[in-house]
Amino acid sequence: MDDKRTKALELAKAEIEKQYRGEELFVQLESAAFQLRDNVISTGCLSLDLALGIGGIPRGRIIEIYGPESSGKTTLALHIVAEAQKAGGYAAYIDMEHALDTEYMKKLGVNTA
Repeated sequence: MDDKRTKALELAKAEIEKQYRGEELFVQLESAAFQLRDNVISTGCLSLDLALGIGGIPRGRIIEIYGPESSGKTTLALHIVAEAQKAGGYAAYIDMEHALDTEYMKKLGVNTA
């Protein structure tokens, strides 16, 4: 962006923020993207991480994985749990089907201890 446009944009932003009592109403996308990248957990699948746009799923959020039977929901969820644990984090897995196989979890890298 050229200097004139940048200056005009900054003036417009300042006026709008002044009108709304100094609240920070604008976030630069570049800085937001970098913040999110630092605060994500990989899915364990590079192509999915790239498709999500931020490199994984947001850390500290409740994530629901939805899809048809046998579509890989459990495997994806357990890969995410394993990635969270590798990064020193914690994860809760809610088994709505009461069918979770701890041996399978271990094979995917989940620490079940």
